[in-house]
Amino acid sequence: MTANYKSELSAAKERLGALGKVAPDMMQGFGRLAKAATADGTFSVAQKELIATAIAVVKGCYDCILYHVDAAKRSGATEDQLAEVLTVAVEMGGGPALMYSGKALEAYRAV
Repeated sequence: MTANYKSELSAAKERLGALGKVAPDMMQGFGRLAKAATADGTFSVAQKELIATAIAVVKGCYDCILYHVDAAKRSGATEDQLAEVLTVAVEMGGGPALMYSGKALEAYRAV
């Protein structure tokens, strides 16, 4: 990741850490949910992270895009796979998803 993306992802993780200190039960519960949702199964971890990226694009959550693009790439997702899932995100989310898709691709290339 470029310094900017690294710092933005780090800042997002710091915010989650701060939230975990004031709402530990909620964060622990969400952590268990996230672990179960992204566990290897019928879909691989990389595929699930790509799905999460597409949802983040459609919902317009930039921090989520950074987090899930990073996890997808670390799990072995390719840029071609990201591009394919982004086309589905744009189909489902229209113009705003198109703009966030550009951010997701940019984040992938910066990792």
